[in-house]
Amino acid sequence: MRSTFRSLGVFNYRLWFFGALVSNIGAWMQRTAQDWIVLTELTDQDAVAVGVTMALQFGPLLVISPFAGVLVDRVSGRKLLAATQIAQGVLGLALGVITVIGLVQLWMVYVFALLLGVVTAIDNPTRQAFVSELVSKRDLPNAVSLNSASFNGARLFGPAVAGLLVALVGAGWVFLLNGLTFLGVLTALWKLRADELQRTQKAPRARGQFREGLRYVRGRADIVVVLAMVSLVGTFGFNFPVFTATMASVEFGHGAAEFGILSSVLAIGSLTGALLGARRERIRMRLISLAAAGFGIACVISAVMPTYELFGVSLILVGFASITMMTGANAYVQMTTPPQMRGRVMAIYMAIFVGGTPVGAPLIGWVANTFGPRWALGVAALSGIAASLIVLVWMFARRGLRLHYEAEARFRIVARWEAYDRELATSEIAVVEGTSRRAA
Repeated sequence: MRSTFRSLGVFNYRLWFFGALVSNIGAWMQRTAQDWIVLTELTDQDAVAVGVTMALQFGPLLVISPFAGVLVDRVSGRKLLAATQIAQGVLGLALGVITVIGLVQLWMVYVFALLLGVVTAIDNPTRQAFVSELVSKRDLPNAVSLNSASFNGARLFGPAVAGLLVALVGAGWVFLLNGLTFLGVLTALWKLRADELQRTQKAPRARGQFREGLRYVRGRADIVVVLAMVSLVGTFGFNFPVFTATMASVEFGHGAAEFGILSSVLAIGSLTGALLGARRERIRMRLISLAAAGFGIACVISAVMPTYELFGVSLILVGFASITMMTGANAYVQMTTPPQMRGRVMAIYMAIFVGGTPVGAPLIGWVANTFGPRWALGVAALSGIAASLIVLVWMFARRGLRLHYEAEARFRIVARWEAYDRELATSEIAVVEGTSRRAA
């Protein structure tokens, strides 16, 4: 248990963790209320409108995040995060006011989603890179997993509370409450001990830094494989608001409270996966691949569940597999990237992971409208299985994965896993220290 929560022993990380937890609960409340009023109050159960809202909110990450990574590598993460948190809080309060006084329209929600997406495009890579300033490199995978635990722990409570509040007092008060929760992160940033931060060398201002980040990623075949996986699953698989909202309202005929409960049940599996991930000190490619395949299988199981209750239980598996894949991919990329390049690489990572939503969310919404929510889950299942196959193909081509037939009429999978692990460790040292052991 101590190894699972070891990063919380660091004062700065502990302060950040609980401040972010408060903010994350508010963010999940807003997402739930926003998706619900778009689906049931501002439209007549139009899943495409929910998809468009998601596209507008996540679309800026595809365009802005890679350039934001250059800013992250240059500017103090603490100051940049303070600015993005204030901006997100103001947007939440403004949307809450126009909703409470009864002026909100669908196009207004679209505008606020877009503005929030612009701010988030800068906030996300900043958050990802800032974790490395709070803990030592040895504790970085643990801190990344605990961040996911915070995010998904918030998902456990936020949607359920939002569903109840929407039913009792309306979505506007949920938006207002979300705006206030950003005070948690701002307080944590203010009280951090500056002398205990793990200072990283910021990249000097120079021309071509964005292209330099792209060249670095292009030269790392393993990172390219991870990015291909997260792009596929992020575009077609991680559209949970569309899945849960349409299954709750269209397939099972339930209301806002039941929709919020589904999102919270999904978080049970996600939180479990994140806490188990916190125990790992190293992340291997095979874990990411198996988790992607598990996500695909879990989505198939969810798609065929006949009742609301069984569908909710199946979401635990979906949440567990999805977060195991994503925390593994995130930690792998961060651990094998040098600090002075980390902001740009994580910005590219987030742009590819979330940037596919503008394409995937409306498409999944169209599938749900045309063929039904269960078929939309089927598309998500295919994305997970395809992502797993990408790694298998790469392992066959580059890492010596082979299938052998033995005399006992059994198949045996033979792969140079140990050689691959040693090479990964060597690659990490070569990247960080600038040496070339492999050549030696």
